[in-house]
Amino acid sequence: MAVEINVTYEGGLRTRAIHGPSKTELVTDAPVDNMGKGESFSPTDLVATALAGCIATTIGIVAQRKGIEVTGMRVRTEKHMSTDSPRRIVRLPTTVWMPLPPDHSERALFENTAHGCPVHQSVRPEIDIPIEFVWEG
Repeated sequence: MAVEINVTYEGGLRTRAIHGPSKTELVTDAPVDNMGKGESFSPTDLVATALAGCIATTIGIVAQRKGIEVTGMRVRTEKHMSTDSPRRIVRLPTTVWMPLPPDHSERALFENTAHGCPVHQSVRPEIDIPIEFVWEG
């Protein structure tokens, strides 16, 4: 299944993306440290956002299938850029706060699900993506 995304460059290092199926719009700006205004997500910020959203979504899917409530789960990802050339993402350390006890019977399943999410599997292997889980139940 293909999903169409259309992007228009609006000038001033800003783009507007339209998600084909829903027509939802998303604006990006170049970051301040790369000649931009930083008034919205940068394209590389969206990679970090996609990772966090994908982890939360895939864990949610697995939890729903198992009849386990994970509402309130939080995911935080930090985007670290290279200091050398070419400019690129080099690290995406991520923390997942799970509203479940540390001895939960599906703990390993949820942790494996995070590492197996489609975005995690799609980024370059040289990008460091450590994932820490904090079990809060």
